[in-house]
Amino acid sequence: MYKISINEGALFLTETTIKSDKSFPFTSPHTFDTAIDLLWNASVQSVNVYHSDVQKLWEYFRKHFKYIEAAGGLVYNAVRHTLFIYRLGKWDLPKGKVEEGENLEETAIREVEEECGISNLEIIKPLKIAYHIYHYETYILKVVHWYEMYTPDITSLNPKKEENILKAIWKNPQEIPEVLKNTYENIRALFDDDSSKTTPKTS
Repeated sequence: MYKISINEGALFLTETTIKSDKSFPFTSPHTFDTAIDLLWNASVQSVNVYHSDVQKLWEYFRKHFKYIEAAGGLVYNAVRHTLFIYRLGKWDLPKGKVEEGENLEETAIREVEEECGISNLEIIKPLKIAYHIYHYETYILKVVHWYEMYTPDITSLNPKKEENILKAIWKNPQEIPEVLKNTYENIRALFDDDSSKTTPKTS
């Protein structure tokens, strides 16, 4: 199953029907257009498109849109504070597009360093892959590969303001619930995932 976030709703690509506000068998790429129109206009909160071969369905879906692959980090420091950025009125995590010649881990580290002015990053493990659709002249499918990262650095950060990042800041565990009230569904999902709640490094 694939879950794609669209306008804070969700499109599910599955092999069989699941419970959702609307459900359609895949007959042609026009099925995707119908599903996305419903979600983009907030007519419904969930749509299911199903096909007997979900991998083939995903390939049809991916080829139907402009496709961007990106990577980013859920970063903890030595006192178990979490790195957030504030951009376009929402709390977010640093991420960016994969450049030619990079692997996903290299992209994730570079983007965190560039967007937050930080160094000494170490990837601990991969987290969830997030899928979402946004609109910029056309509908764009963005796939973000997230990694848990660690840095011993607890100093102040330097947000990349030319990319509309107004703040880069460490948040302590008690502040996280308030931050998650003003973020994206894909970001909340990372914190809901028990696999991201590991014991912090101390050296």
